[in-house]
Amino acid sequence: MSWAWFHRLASPPRFFALAGRCLPWLGGLAALLLLVGIVWGLAFAPPDYQQGDSVRILYIHVPAAMLAQSCYLLLAVAGVVSLVWKLKLADLALHCAAPIGASMTALALITGSIWGKPTWGTWWVWDARLTSMLILLFLYAGVIALGQALNNRESAAKACAVLAVVGVVNLPIIKYSVVWWSTLHQGATFTLGARPAMPAEMWAPLALTVPGFYCFFGFVLLLRMRYELLAREGRSQWARAALQTAMAREDAR
Repeated sequence: MSWAWFHRLASPPRFFALAGRCLPWLGGLAALLLLVGIVWGLAFAPPDYQQGDSVRILYIHVPAAMLAQSCYLLLAVAGVVSLVWKLKLADLALHCAAPIGASMTALALITGSIWGKPTWGTWWVWDARLTSMLILLFLYAGVIALGQALNNRESAAKACAVLAVVGVVNLPIIKYSVVWWSTLHQGATFTLGARPAMPAEMWAPLALTVPGFYCFFGFVLLLRMRYELLAREGRSQWARAALQTAMAREDAR
């Protein structure tokens, strides 16, 4: 029963309709959480007793780094589903999520460098955490390049899926690099089962920006997948009907 439900959900017209219903909620929630969390963190949260105001960049850096890793895990799961069960929607998710993950990885590296300058005295060091995050960016770039280089969609989907699955080995290296090696990068900001080291007025804005980033990711991913579905399924009856409905709504406005 559950497998049949999954296949029905994975059908392009059902997914297109469901994604359309989710978009306003995800977009509104992302805007609310990010607006409150970022303004609170950048303007009203207290400075750190050691790092001063430079610590405020964590409200962008930490969610971006977390999302960059989560997005690649999604790529790997989509790759497995695409390789084993040949679901086209999995390839679509992989294709649409990769540029978003690459953007989040780049944002994490840039904000990390900005944070590192006043903290470490340099923009960049070949630290284990930083280097493994840079490798993650290269993996994203590889997935994107493979998808664009191969003209055959089936071959491109298979190549991207294989790279996504193989590259997932980098995720535990990123996570545990600060434990396995002596690094300049600090440990995890939050750990399960342990009280945060920072005071509540500092971690509370982060508790808003993290889900805000994930809601933003969901919004952009579903939006990209809907457009890509229309591009791939443009000749199908349901896609033509969806386009006609969208054009009618635009004319009504």
